[in-house]
Amino acid sequence: MRRLQLGILLAGLSLLTLAMITTVRAQTGNYPDKPVTIISDSAPGSTPDVDLRFVADAFSKMWRQQVVVINHPGANGSVATRAASNAVPDGYTLYHPVLSTFVALPTVAPNLPVMLPRDFLPIGFTAENPMFIAVNPSLGVSTLPQLITLAKKNPGKISIAVTGIGRLTHLTGEVLQQRVGIKLLTVPYTGGPAAGLGDVGSGRVSMIIDGYSGMAGAVRAGQVKLIAVATTQRLPQFSDLPTVAETLPGFSATGWHVLVAPLGTPQPIINKVSGDLTKVVTDTDFKKRLSNVGSYSRAMTPEEVIAFVKKEQETWLPVLQRVAAK
Repeated sequence: MRRLQLGILLAGLSLLTLAMITTVRAQTGNYPDKPVTIISDSAPGSTPDVDLRFVADAFSKMWRQQVVVINHPGANGSVATRAASNAVPDGYTLYHPVLSTFVALPTVAPNLPVMLPRDFLPIGFTAENPMFIAVNPSLGVSTLPQLITLAKKNPGKISIAVTGIGRLTHLTGEVLQQRVGIKLLTVPYTGGPAAGLGDVGSGRVSMIIDGYSGMAGAVRAGQVKLIAVATTQRLPQFSDLPTVAETLPGFSATGWHVLVAPLGTPQPIINKVSGDLTKVVTDTDFKKRLSNVGSYSRAMTPEEVIAFVKKEQETWLPVLQRVAAK
C-alpha cells in the first residue's frame, strides 16, 4: 500500500513539474520570435542612448532578432514613461529609463517619480556613466580649481549648457555651485547634448557637464576641453584627468540606466531577458566597448535593481527638490 501511495505521489509530482514547464514554455514560447522595441527616454547621441545601442546590438546578435531603440526624450522622461506603460505587456516592448526619470521634477511630470515595482517590472542594470566637466578652450582654464576661482571673480557670468532641466547633467552643476559657493548662468537645451556642445564649442557658452560618450567627438576635435570627472577615483581610461573629488572630497555624480518592462509582462520573459542581460553586461568585449566611451557595466538581479533605485532616489530627490525651490 505504501509503495502504491509513493508511486502515486511521485507520478503526481512529475505531472506537476511537467505542467510548470509547459506553462513556462507557453509564456515564453520561442521568445523573442519577432523584433523587440526598447523605448529610451534620452535623446539620440546622448550617453544613455549610446550605451543602450550597445546593449540592443548585443541582444540582436544573441536573439537573432532585430532590437530597435525608439527615442522619446522630453519632460524629464514622462513622455517615454507613458509610452512604455501603455505598451502591450508581452515582452516585445521594454523601457530604458535613466536616473533622472526616477527623480523627475514634480512640476514638470506630476505622475513621476517612477517607482519599482509599482510602475514597471525591473529586469536589470545596463550601465553607469560618470559626469565629465568640459569647458571651451578660450575660457582660459585647465583645471577645476581654476574654473572655481574664475567663477568666484565673475558671479553669474560663466555660462553652463544644461542638457535637460532636472537631469543629472543639470543636478551635478547645481551641487557643484552649492559646494563651492559660485553662481553660473544656466543655459537650458533640449534634445540631448548636440546643441549645447555646439554652443560650447563655438564659445557662445562657457562649459558643459555630461557623460563622455555624448561629447567624445567634440573632445577629440579640440572644441571642448575636459577638466575633471565626477568620480572619487581616477578612471583607468582617463588616468591624466583629475577627479572632482581631488578638489572637493567625496564629490561624486554618476548617471545610470536600467531595463524594465510594463506591468503584466510574464515573469518567465522577465527572467529570460534578465539572464540574457547579465550575459551581455558581463561580457569582456562589451565592457571594453563601454569603457572606451566612459561608461561602465555591472550585473544586477531584478531585486537588486529595486534596492539600488530606491537608494538613488533617496540620494537625489532632496537635491532636485532644492533646485525646484530656487
